[in-house]
Amino acid sequence: MASLALKLVRRRSLRSAAPALRSLSDCLMRLRGLRSPRPRALFAPFCWVAEAEMDGRRWCLHQPVRHGSTTVTLNTDGGFARFAVADAGTKQKADRRQPPAKGKKKMSRKAKVNQLKWYRLKAKKKMKSPNPEVRIRYKLEKAKRKEEWLIEKLRKYEVLRSLEPVHDPEILTEEEKFYLKRTGEKKKNYVPVGRRGVFGGVVLNMHLHWKKHETVKVICKPCRPGQVYDYAEELARLSKGTAIDIKPNNTIIFYRGKNYVQPKVMSPPDTLSKQKALEKYRYEQSLEHTSQFIEKLEKELEDYQKHVALFKNREGTSGKISSADITVDDLTTSSDTESE
Repeated sequence: MASLALKLVRRRSLRSAAPALRSLSDCLMRLRGLRSPRPRALFAPFCWVAEAEMDGRRWCLHQPVRHGSTTVTLNTDGGFARFAVADAGTKQKADRRQPPAKGKKKMSRKAKVNQLKWYRLKAKKKMKSPNPEVRIRYKLEKAKRKEEWLIEKLRKYEVLRSLEPVHDPEILTEEEKFYLKRTGEKKKNYVPVGRRGVFGGVVLNMHLHWKKHETVKVICKPCRPGQVYDYAEELARLSKGTAIDIKPNNTIIFYRGKNYVQPKVMSPPDTLSKQKALEKYRYEQSLEHTSQFIEKLEKELEDYQKHVALFKNREGTSGKISSADITVDDLTTSSDTESE
């Protein structure tokens, strides 16, 4: 209570002293030949006076300051004295309200929808065009864009080969090869290579089979003609095994080696995972069908252009023939009239 009473007494003393301070500042301004300032607030707990000399005169500013919440600046550029009084909070707000830097204007959702509608309408007009060449060219451009997109996607699945020493397969005699072929054919252990192709899981399964068997069969289905030789070369490089025999039914028999030691990492790091191998296969299949479709459209466009050129040639020849007939008829009629 005592501290509260002291605060109230101080405030009352400041309020009582405020009119006297203001009258004193007015008198000083009149003595210096300046106009009295505009009426200020009755309650000004603190006063701040700024003075500056310019052109032989002294300028004075009387401004109430409320506990440091206002900022007063003096600017003398251009031969004039200018004072600026602003609130610190308003200055910060003004800085915050500054417009952002100009960049790409964001499109609203409605604008995006309208743009898509415009593109769809344009494509629909081309698809329903009465001119066959316009329709074929639109399909061809669309297929080529898709082909470029698929090639970009497939670049992400390219795996760089690790810098490892070249695998030197063991030299086997004809008798050893014959024995290993017979044992490989009799045994039932096998590793399938499906549509994903060669990936880390195939090599892992081969090493797991080699733990108890000397040979393992790798069955490649589905397999294009000649692709089984590429699979055999790739698996021999990754597994460090030896391809003994490649059969017509796309089956490869691999031998683990005489001094085989199971590696710590059975799945090589420079191979794709099961999921990524499937994604790569889908993109490759789509690229193959797209390239075939492009060839078909190019052939159609070429045939149509040949047909148009042939039709124009026929029209020109028919016009020439008709003009020649007319001239012949004119000549015969003129000769008949002369004979008469």
